[in-house]
Amino acid sequence: MYVETDQQQVTGHSAHGKNVVNGLRKEGEIERPAIKTLSKEHDHVLKTFRLLIADLCQQFNGGHPGGAIGMAAIGVALWKYVMRYAPYRPDYFNRDRFVLSNGHTCLFQYTFLHLTGYKAMTLDQLKSYHSDRVDALCPGHPEIEHEGIEVTTGPLGQGVANAIGLAMATKNLQAMYNKPDFDVVSNHTWCMVGDACLQEGVALEAISFAGHLKLNNLTIIYDNNQITCDGSVDLTNTEDVNAKMRACGWDVIDIEDGCFDVEGIVQALNRARQSSEKPTFINVRTIIGLGSAVAGDAVAHGQAFGPADVVNMKKLYSFNPGESFVISSDVRRFFEDIPARGQELVNAWEKKVDDYEAKYPGLGAEFRRRVRGELHETWKDLIPTTFPAKPTATRASSGIVFNPIAKEINSFVVGTADLSPSVNMIWKGKVDFQHPDLKTTCGITGNYGGRYIHYGVREHAMCAISNGLAAFAPNTFVPVTSSFFMFYLYAAPAVRMGALQHLQIIHAATHDSIGMGEDGPTHQPIELAALYRAMPNLLYIRPGDSEETAGAWIAAIEAKKTSSIISTSRQALPQLAQTRRDGVAKGAYVLEEAEDADVTLIGVGAELSFALEVAKELKEKNDVRARVISFPCQRLFESQSLEYKRDTLRKHKGIPAVVIEPYAPNGWERYANAAICVKRFGHSLPGKAAYKYFGFEISVMTAKIGGYLDQTREDPILRQEFVEL
Repeated sequence: MYVETDQQQVTGHSAHGKNVVNGLRKEGEIERPAIKTLSKEHDHVLKTFRLLIADLCQQFNGGHPGGAIGMAAIGVALWKYVMRYAPYRPDYFNRDRFVLSNGHTCLFQYTFLHLTGYKAMTLDQLKSYHSDRVDALCPGHPEIEHEGIEVTTGPLGQGVANAIGLAMATKNLQAMYNKPDFDVVSNHTWCMVGDACLQEGVALEAISFAGHLKLNNLTIIYDNNQITCDGSVDLTNTEDVNAKMRACGWDVIDIEDGCFDVEGIVQALNRARQSSEKPTFINVRTIIGLGSAVAGDAVAHGQAFGPADVVNMKKLYSFNPGESFVISSDVRRFFEDIPARGQELVNAWEKKVDDYEAKYPGLGAEFRRRVRGELHETWKDLIPTTFPAKPTATRASSGIVFNPIAKEINSFVVGTADLSPSVNMIWKGKVDFQHPDLKTTCGITGNYGGRYIHYGVREHAMCAISNGLAAFAPNTFVPVTSSFFMFYLYAAPAVRMGALQHLQIIHAATHDSIGMGEDGPTHQPIELAALYRAMPNLLYIRPGDSEETAGAWIAAIEAKKTSSIISTSRQALPQLAQTRRDGVAKGAYVLEEAEDADVTLIGVGAELSFALEVAKELKEKNDVRARVISFPCQRLFESQSLEYKRDTLRKHKGIPAVVIEPYAPNGWERYANAAICVKRFGHSLPGKAAYKYFGFEISVMTAKIGGYLDQTREDPILRQEFVEL
């Protein structure tokens, strides 16, 4: 059964929720609270599921069996009785979303995908877990590419924030498109978590935010087995989790007998779906590795039980110890109606959308476009074709370019980590994404149809939640985050997970150089660009002026399966006549050519104008002919043809290249022979003074490059090495 802890104290557990029941065998039975009589049908299904998990881990002597075994009854309640989904149509738009945040228990999800009829998850594929098969659909943590998996989870806590993004996506679509007679979007988000997820900062950031937003279409199901890798949870945590969740604005429901009470769990899940005001946290007490010799112990978490113990489990459950991977006809019949039930949901929803489109043709057409993940074909027309000639910070240019698009195109959802005045992402008439009843002291309000998100000072959660928004359906949402570039180090794990999942998320990173000034080395990014340039499937783009900023946004919006960081300046930059937005799409392009050049200068982002000025001074004072390249994005450049890359750099003609960028030089050795760079942390000075302090004055850089060229004439081998000037 379930109880609501706001009204009733849970019995059978200590105050902080640790199971008193230890899972030991007693006269051939599993010791458990005497809550209810388990039906024979459920008993057989649960035993079959648990032995399948034990066999799948034992097959290759590895994996994470304990948690999945303990969660079996939760899975039966979800996949058989509560969740709305369609195994034969895994992309059904209005399906409930399920996120396994404790992703190491992936066999829990894989096995239910198999049992409920997902066509790709055959028994043969299920048995690929921990195998050496390159075509395996059962990786060690769930991955978004496989049907039935909504998001890639692995780093603990990320899935919690992803689920909150998925729930926000539903709320926004409902507010925008649902009508009293047509609920074309009505899905619920379910998130499974373990003890460790609730210790991760990103999860706690996101949980706080979800409670504030009153996301009543979201349920977290807590597999409370009180075990992590190192031992029992009270080794590190003795807080009252339920009180913490209530304080964050969540309803709390307790399940005392989470290993067996399928009916109680179903009741709790259905109550959670019906919540009208708050997200729901269901605290389910389970026993890790139930039925094994290591039940209730940390050993059950991450290793196979061993052949003898698996045999004993089968004997305990009255299964043939000589057989493995047994799924009886009774178990098959138990789940056999689910594909047809799912198809009925699909058919009813598609008819509803047809009728909706007939009654509301304008909204219907837009909704269909959103479902297909298509932007309105005129979005590029919203970008200015010319810009003011006065010096402009590229953070301001970013707003000039993107805000007209965000205003008109509903697919874009824009958020900031408490830096609205600095990041220039607010468009005229914007509406905040907020609970409609919220009344703030500052007077800023909104509703669920709003598309500007105040995340608060939660950079990590902002980016992880945006991954969930993007994962709701391909390109239905294009989330945009914004903060200082330095603080994307706080968010790096979530940025990486978005890129890994091929999600289109655009991160608008401002204050991106030592030129941002007096806030000093804590805020001046030196090493961060090297990380993001190295990160696969991520476009790190540093535009040099407004025209290049337009090119950066175009490239990011066109990258449908790739995440992007648009890296912009705090300080005003000269607007350059030679820059081209189409050049940004190629990653690098020639800004000024010179016949019989002595050197190629590579300018990047906020320092692009430096390269042009140094080229001019080299000619006037040193009689050195310099060609100048703008190089806003290494990854876009790498996607160009070999001929284009050679023609742009001309290294094959023996022309040395020098890059000018006040970052760590790592990575530029692929394209340049030398770098004027920064190899230490920054310094607290006004922007211009900081550039002077680190030697980024035109005369100083000219002298350095002139000296370097003199050295290469004396020692030609120097051109084959990378020199930090």
